[in-house]
Formats: sequence, C-alpha cells, structure tokens
Amino acid sequence: MPHHLSNPEASQHELMAFMAGDQEFCVDIMAIREIRGWSSATPLPKTPGYMKGVINLRGTILPILDLSARIGLGMCDPSGRNVIMVVQIGNRSVGLLVGAVSEIIMVNTMDIQPAPEVALEDMRGLITGIIPVGQRLLSLLDVNLLLPETEVEAA
Repeated sequence: MPHHLSNPEASQHELMAFMAGDQEFCVDIMAIREIRGWSSATPLPKTPGYMKGVINLRGTILPILDLSARIGLGMCDPSGRNVIMVVQIGNRSVGLLVGAVSEIIMVNTMDIQPAPEVALEDMRGLITGIIPVGQRLLSLLDVNLLLPETEVEAA
C-alpha cells in the first residue's frame, strides 16, 4: 500500500474544481497560490503553443500556460469569464489559464478512481484520477507534470 494512503490525515483532500475546454478538472487546493481575472499576456518567441506568454504579477514575471491547449483540448480564446490560477510547480509560480472556477470540493482518497489508460495516453499522465461528484466526473490534474521537466529544472 502506498505510504500516503495509510496516513489517516491524508485521506481527505480539498480540491478546486474548474473548467478547461468543455471538461471539468480539479487540482489540490494547496497547489493554488491565488486566482485572478484574465489579463492579456505578452507572447514570448519560440515557446510551445500552449504558452500564452507572460504577465507582470506584482513585479514578478509569471508565465501563463493555456491549460486546455496543454492537455490537448484546443486553444482557449480568453474572455472576461476566464481566470488565471496561479499555482506552485516546484520552486516557481505558473499561471494556468482556465475557464470559470466552480467550487471547492472535499474528497476522500478512497473516492478517487484511477484514470482510464486511454486517457493517460493523450494526457501523458497529467490526469492522476477521476472523481465522481454526483452526476459529474472530475479529472484530477497533477500540476507538477504540466511543465516539461527541462523547464522546471531551468527554473
């Protein structure tokens, strides 16, 4: 049994649910530093298509990643409804451009279903589980895997 599952304190997870593309995802709320409205990003040359560019966040240059493009759901055309979720990845902050943030949910480790293999092929392991919430299915996203390792190491 994986060690973290045997720890009773780790059995409850607080997750933030949000939209990307037309699908619902959630991330561990502890990874989120802040949520802010969409503001136009300055594009950078020679970056992957899912990198929207950078914004100045209180004096810090924050890279903005288009989450739906990153996970293969097509580019997002941001509007006033979109938000930037500032998350911590390793020792750096990254802004994730997502659709509306919907709610905070509490889930038990035992309620998290393994992601189907077919999904993993596309998402390269970004989706670590599926969480049934009523009639909805939320995909649990591991923010630590969103940046290619070379980018994380370079930070």
